[in-house]
Amino acid sequence: MSRLDSAIRRLEAQRACLNRAAGLIAGIEGPVLELGLGNGRTYDHLRLLLPNRRIVVFERKAMAHPDSMPPAADLIEGDFRDTIASALKVIGQPAALAHADIGSGDKAATAALAAWLGPMLQPLLTPGAVIVSDQYLPVPGAIALPLPETVAEGRYNIQRMPA
Repeated sequence: MSRLDSAIRRLEAQRACLNRAAGLIAGIEGPVLELGLGNGRTYDHLRLLLPNRRIVVFERKAMAHPDSMPPAADLIEGDFRDTIASALKVIGQPAALAHADIGSGDKAATAALAAWLGPMLQPLLTPGAVIVSDQYLPVPGAIALPLPETVAEGRYNIQRMPA
């Protein structure tokens, strides 16, 4: 498979999983956490999917397309390792959905970040919250959910916190 085909499949999987997650959190209160803004495509999609939800974005250095930048009050800039521990103060309440797109070309660094991030997310999530991620995040207590039929196993992940 070419890198272009792989990127297309990853984006299609991301969209399918986020679309499913939007339905799964319909009756759950709380904001959305977007871990990794990049150029803002996913943030923009989440705004359309969940227009009445606050979306709080974590990004090392925000450089997204101007149309896809969150309001300053909803942007937490800096390395996750420095910002996530105190994020609940900024967010104000546990989140109903967390989306993490944290993969990089460095497999070892990505695996280490995912292993660290999983436990750090747990206190930021409300009961029944959904986690959608490009990497498996070991969030204590989270249960893996079936993927949309169009998404290959291992391409993306959906988990849910117990209610």
